[in-house]
Amino acid sequence: MQAPLPFLMTRLAAWLGMALLAVLVLWLLAPVLAPFVIAAVMAYVLHPLVIRLERVAGGRLPRALAVVLVEALALLSLLGLFLLLVPILVREWPLLQQQLPLLLDRLGDAINPLLAQLGLNVSLDLGELKKQLVTYLSANREDWWAPLMSSLKLGGSVALALAGYAVLVPVALFYMLYDWTRMVNSVLELVPPAWRKRFDGFMQDCDEVLGEYLRGQMLVMLALAVFYSLGLSLFGLDLALPIGVFTGLAVFVPYLGFGLGLVLALLAGLLQLAPSQAVMMVAVVYGLGQLIESFVLTPRLVGERIGLHPLAVILALMAFGQVLGFVGVLIALPASAVLLVGLRRVRHQYLQSELYQKSGYDDAEQGPDRA
Repeated sequence: MQAPLPFLMTRLAAWLGMALLAVLVLWLLAPVLAPFVIAAVMAYVLHPLVIRLERVAGGRLPRALAVVLVEALALLSLLGLFLLLVPILVREWPLLQQQLPLLLDRLGDAINPLLAQLGLNVSLDLGELKKQLVTYLSANREDWWAPLMSSLKLGGSVALALAGYAVLVPVALFYMLYDWTRMVNSVLELVPPAWRKRFDGFMQDCDEVLGEYLRGQMLVMLALAVFYSLGLSLFGLDLALPIGVFTGLAVFVPYLGFGLGLVLALLAGLLQLAPSQAVMMVAVVYGLGQLIESFVLTPRLVGERIGLHPLAVILALMAFGQVLGFVGVLIALPASAVLLVGLRRVRHQYLQSELYQKSGYDDAEQGPDRA
């Protein structure tokens, strides 16, 4: 016996209302929830490693120690990614002090004739900018302390947010990894028994899709790290290895990792090579790398596994970034993969429903009689 239409509409309105309320809460509490969202995503990824480590130890390893070991390995890996920037900054800062004034002179010499050819009576004078940059770069680095402290006082919320991330994420990650099974079971208990089978199937599909996404993304990152390192080294860039590895591994943050790696490569190229060679190097390596990532690696290793269209990827990044900021960009693709599983199930149910299969038949049969 099918439920009456008013009851179905009421239930649908209730579910939509709860969904809108959840989105509103996430939007209002996004700055507060951000460390916990990051910890939850990391816990989901790292929990299988904890289980595997316990199985390898044969049950002799306490769960708390297994969690600490896995979390320490993950945090050290993230720290190592950021430490790749240290040799780049240490090497490039003295060169930047020496070469930046010359680069600005070359820029003015190149742009002013071009402006004259275009009929623009504008002369690009970079003298004042060069003077300020030379003064800033030549300043004693100890003088940064006072402005830094004053800026932290003015923007205390930013400093507190960074400190909160540094403290809350590891703490929340530990407790989530330690109690992950219990938390999942507590959520399962809230599912009505009549829905349990369907809910379990949905979660199994989500796990499969997210697993495919993570495996595909790791392969993309490793392939791009090798490609950018080899591509930059072929042009003779001294910092090809750290910049290439950083660019490849940082692509897990869509667009931001690629853009930061491009800027670092361009800066290092301008300080070591001729400007034309540096621009050609970045254009060839990063242009070809973006094409390979967009049309070969991501579609084959990630897109085909989770079924997301490139336009859907762009829309997801913009939508989640608008709602949750930087954290939204991080979780956009896996969250979209979960939504895709739900949409597939909704589409399947709609195609099997009487609304789809029988709509229009009554009108078609009664049409001649009415005429």
